[in-house]
Amino acid sequence: MTHADFLTADFPPARDLPDVDLQGPGRYFNRELSWLGFNWRVLEEAENPRVPLLERLRFVSISSANLDEFYTVRVAGLRELKREGNQTPAVDGLTPAEQLVLINEDARALLNAQQKVFEGLRRAMAEAGIVIVDPAELTPEDKTHLADVFLRRVFAVLSPLAIDPAHPFPFIPNMGYSLALEMESKDGKKRLEALLPIPTQIDRFWPLPSAPGQARFIALEEFLLLHVESLFPGYRLKSHFDFRILRDSDLEVEDEAEDLVREFEVALKRRRRGEVVRMTMSAGATGPLVKMVKQELGVTDEEVVELDGMLGLANLSELVLDARPDLLWPSFTPRVPERVQDHDGDMFAAIRQKDMLLHHPYETFDMVVRFLQQAARDPDVVAIKQTLYRTSKRSPIVEALCEAAEDGKSVTALVELKARFDEAANIRQSRRLERAGAHVVYGFLDLKTHAKISTVVRREGDELVTYTHYGTGNYHPITARIYTDLSFFTCDARLGRDATKVFNYLSGYAKPEKLDNLAISPLDLKSSLLAMIDAEAAHARAGKPAMIWAKMNSLVEPEVIDALYAASQAGVKISLVVRGICGLRPGIKGFSENIRVKSVIGRFLEHSRIVCFGNGHGLPAKKARVFISSADWMGRNLNRRVETLVEINNATVKAQIVSQIMAANMADVAQSWVMGPDGAFARAATQEGTFAFNCHRFFMENPSLSGRGSAGAKDVPKLTHTDEEKAASSTG
Repeated sequence: MTHADFLTADFPPARDLPDVDLQGPGRYFNRELSWLGFNWRVLEEAENPRVPLLERLRFVSISSANLDEFYTVRVAGLRELKREGNQTPAVDGLTPAEQLVLINEDARALLNAQQKVFEGLRRAMAEAGIVIVDPAELTPEDKTHLADVFLRRVFAVLSPLAIDPAHPFPFIPNMGYSLALEMESKDGKKRLEALLPIPTQIDRFWPLPSAPGQARFIALEEFLLLHVESLFPGYRLKSHFDFRILRDSDLEVEDEAEDLVREFEVALKRRRRGEVVRMTMSAGATGPLVKMVKQELGVTDEEVVELDGMLGLANLSELVLDARPDLLWPSFTPRVPERVQDHDGDMFAAIRQKDMLLHHPYETFDMVVRFLQQAARDPDVVAIKQTLYRTSKRSPIVEALCEAAEDGKSVTALVELKARFDEAANIRQSRRLERAGAHVVYGFLDLKTHAKISTVVRREGDELVTYTHYGTGNYHPITARIYTDLSFFTCDARLGRDATKVFNYLSGYAKPEKLDNLAISPLDLKSSLLAMIDAEAAHARAGKPAMIWAKMNSLVEPEVIDALYAASQAGVKISLVVRGICGLRPGIKGFSENIRVKSVIGRFLEHSRIVCFGNGHGLPAKKARVFISSADWMGRNLNRRVETLVEINNATVKAQIVSQIMAANMADVAQSWVMGPDGAFARAATQEGTFAFNCHRFFMENPSLSGRGSAGAKDVPKLTHTDEEKAASSTG
């Protein structure tokens, strides 16, 4: 099937699921198993021959890091429910205990698959001149080099720890990697059990002397074993094994915490000491040392995974070498929108001309930074308001806000302390903003603020004009290089008022009485979505063209899923691009046969949230209703977070979203996986010898429609490629 065929093709044949109760919980697919399925797709990209070798290694690293986080948060929560005796089933009918059994079975298979894929990549890397050296392969020159490096750069960081009545078992932090050692005195009279924690502050892979064009490395744990006897003088190594632990990393904060920042600082310290939820260790290790480590860490056999291979594969990202561009994606420089260039870089002038939607990372996120930097230095700007959920360590956005506050402008920053794993960074950012004189607020104790909004109020003549940025992604310049997200810039007074009302809600708890172009969680976003899905179903029943296109990271909210099922049964054609978790079962005969679901996994991480309703006219159509959002269709986003759903009314921006961004995502074949009724995903089928359309490549080569300047054509770019591009795709 070509990309053009996909846009016009009938939906795939519907299937029966005779063993599933579609009137009960069986109509939902389990969210945890769906997430594991997503991580399997990530890993399978590491076997995709069209992906450059070191980028395939990166996918192994990402899969490993994803699985770690899944265990420290999701599995930890289920484990706690099981321990409390909670038998309440999830919406799919599985109890916490039942889910844990299925998760552990699938996760063990995934861990072993990661090892298998890595070993294949390791051989391919060696053929390409990048070698991970085993200790037996070290030359005398290598050993001399490592001895020098050990003394100069490693020895002082190590803390060898004996374990005996005078030296109790030490605390091992979350994601801590250690060597368990059984030592014997050289006279054979004494036995010593010890641990050697592997520091996270130093690299996992250490370079060895290499010929030009070659790169040789040794893993840190192997490096340390070469010198372990120098850490225990008078002893020799008798046996050892590696182990790595994951701890419960969810945070609990008291409901009535008077000082939210201080409460989070205390909670972060508790996180380091959370209970162990998984231990991976070297395969085949036995004996009293293994028993003692398990006992001291409080892990059961079902929480221990033995791996025949390398632990902690997330660290493989260190081997994605910039020095080997031939094994990486071809370099790509994000575009500066032509319209901004037409105005000599003046963001306000470009926005005044017309609403503008930028598609990151294809259009540079530097424009968002420039928007705020220009605001900070503009004497006519009187106020800036900004949400911060996640941002970079040395954030240019925070610096711009501080500069504006120090210049006497009114600056309000909504900092979300509950952004998981970024809590400490956000506390530091809030302290920095407060010192600069900004008003820092933290929103609601029981709601995360996940909305992405920035407003700049500028004095222009006798009026105050509000310039607004609504985003689908975080204000994070680093992740914006690899996450696909949308930035919508406007000076429409109604959208500016809507944004201001949201900030007033966050800072003063004043619920907005009326919003013109905006719906927000937890007030009316879900009800607005449900009403528009129902309206599309009414169009179908009336015999009008009825279609829904939506794109998101996750879909699990039961009411939304049921509304989509009802719309499908009414005749609405529903096409969904769901990157990760999907609890909806598509393509079931007589139930969801008008719904198709695909997942796009590729060079960039799909992160934008979009929904388009045909509005009785079908898609693409000028009369469609088009929205961008910060929210996935999950219970937490629709019920327990502050999120935005922004309606797009500018005709050019609507065309860009529907006929360019969404059409290309729907048309993608090269990076797409198609979901079946059983929850499994399969790669999109391609015909031998046909060109597989790649939406990421298309976006890299075609500028955003609304960002075009005076030289830009008016037509939406066609979803076509030149013969040269076809040749490039066939060679990976």
